[in-house]
Amino acid sequence: MKIQERTGAGAGRSAAPAQPSVGERLPTPPRERKPALAALAVLLILVGALGATMLVLQAGERIEVVKVTKEIPAGGSVTDDNVTSVMVAQDSGIHYVEWSQLAALKKLKALNTIPPGVVAVGEMFGDDAGVQAGKATVGLSLKAGQYPSGLKAGDTVAAYRVGSDTNSGDSNGNSGTGNPSASVGGGSVIVDRARVTYVQSQKSGDLVSSTNLPVTLTVDSDKAASLAQAASDGEVALVLVSGN
Repeated sequence: MKIQERTGAGAGRSAAPAQPSVGERLPTPPRERKPALAALAVLLILVGALGATMLVLQAGERIEVVKVTKEIPAGGSVTDDNVTSVMVAQDSGIHYVEWSQLAALKKLKALNTIPPGVVAVGEMFGDDAGVQAGKATVGLSLKAGQYPSGLKAGDTVAAYRVGSDTNSGDSNGNSGTGNPSASVGGGSVIVDRARVTYVQSQKSGDLVSSTNLPVTLTVDSDKAASLAQAASDGEVALVLVSGN
């Protein structure tokens, strides 16, 4: 009798499986961890941060150096008028001349012509510039009319042999001036291309002086003797040519 009652009591229940209560989550499989990839990512982040820091530090290490503002001819020296100071990034592979070394730099000579806009480095200067092989320097003393106005160091010129004659008077009875007359048209070329390495500075607006103008030319060695002879006779005239 007891067995039948129990069976009858359970017969009215539903056979459907019990549903999970609201709010419960289904179990998920555990994730596979990859510690090597995580470590690599951290390492890349650290390397990138270190590189950025080094670039910032390097850009911040700047030094004050000498910059050429006017052309310095071979054998010329640095002055307050042809250089200025600029800031550049420090580089141990470049021998910059620091601005604090300007006084010592003025005692040296340019080994070759230095154009304007160039930052000075130690290899550009020496105790004695000397003269390049196959070249010679010749000093001239020129009167007004024997050189172009505005002549300056670094110019390229041609040197002509010209006649010098003093007119005591012409056919009209006019007295001569006593000044040598230089006629390039009737002269012969001594040097077709010469480099002006020195010329005494002339202030604009000054009256023409009665004294001669000292000029130094660098020419080929085989032309030096002819130019020096003509210069001693006062029979040299300079003309600016292309290349200036």
